[in-house]
Amino acid sequence: MKKLGNVLWGLVLIAIGVIFGLNAVGLTNINVFFRGWWTLFIIVPSFIELIRSDSKMWSFIWLCIGIALLLCAQNILSFSLIAKLILPFILVMIGLSMIFKDTFNKKIAEKIKVLNANKGNFEGYCATFGGQKVDLSGQEFNGANLDAVFGGVELDISKAIIKKDQVINANAIFGGVEIRVPTGVNIKIKATPIFGGIENKVKVDYNESLPTIYINGTAMFGGVEVK
Repeated sequence: MKKLGNVLWGLVLIAIGVIFGLNAVGLTNINVFFRGWWTLFIIVPSFIELIRSDSKMWSFIWLCIGIALLLCAQNILSFSLIAKLILPFILVMIGLSMIFKDTFNKKIAEKIKVLNANKGNFEGYCATFGGQKVDLSGQEFNGANLDAVFGGVELDISKAIIKKDQVINANAIFGGVEIRVPTGVNIKIKATPIFGGIENKVKVDYNESLPTIYINGTAMFGGVEVK
């Protein structure tokens, strides 16, 4: 998906370059600075992120906001109406994502539920108004619960021993969770972002012969990052 994002950005830049070039030689007279052109700085990045990101809710919200602002600039909608509806729209989207989060990722949710049957045996790491760094190099990893509340938790399992599928339950509330994973594993994410973000920087093709690490993430005014 990262390559796809690079391709899309490349196509956008090529299109802009072609338009400016054709205008410069007089073959076209395309008005690049149309009314509301500035909304493209919201619409284009949101659209690309919607395609490439695992956590799509905020990308979709920003895409809708960008389109709404473009329609306002074109005098199709009014700015005052959009200003009144933005907060209700965001709250409705968050509510729907919380209700149907397991529906859209049903297989992942079911697998996490099975793995979480033994979460009482998981190691738990919590940071409240502080930070905690955990390095499990050379140790066998058997799942973990990570909680960052007004603090940060860094879990490094990049050199840990992973023999089978495992789950990491990561909750970031006004804080941040960073997870460093090894090569040679699959990464699957079930995300619940609430005014926060969950980002997977590990972009590899799925290989069913390899163990999978399932990230069950919730970010409320915080962030969860997998790298």
